[in-house]
Amino acid sequence: MKKIVGTTTTYKGSEFGFMKNLKVRIVAILRSDVDPDSEDAFVKDDQHLARLGGVKPNDRIEVQPWIEKEGRFSWVTSDPKATDLACFKQLAQNK
Repeated sequence: MKKIVGTTTTYKGSEFGFMKNLKVRIVAILRSDVDPDSEDAFVKDDQHLARLGGVKPNDRIEVQPWIEKEGRFSWVTSDPKATDLACFKQLAQNK
């Protein structure tokens, strides 16, 4: 499986208007198909994600948006749908 956590991609959705077409860094995956209290609900490394079968279309992805004028990623995160990130566009087609 390719590297997911730490990957930089582009936000293509409309739910978080301030991030439209911004570069974002993936911090974690919030699994939609498990008990929210399970240790598998919040995935922060690629090996754990691989054991769970990778990213699913209904998962949320915790991301840090890029702050251009400061030349860094924000310390504040957002959790868009996986299908709203450019690197997961194929998931939207399989949904």
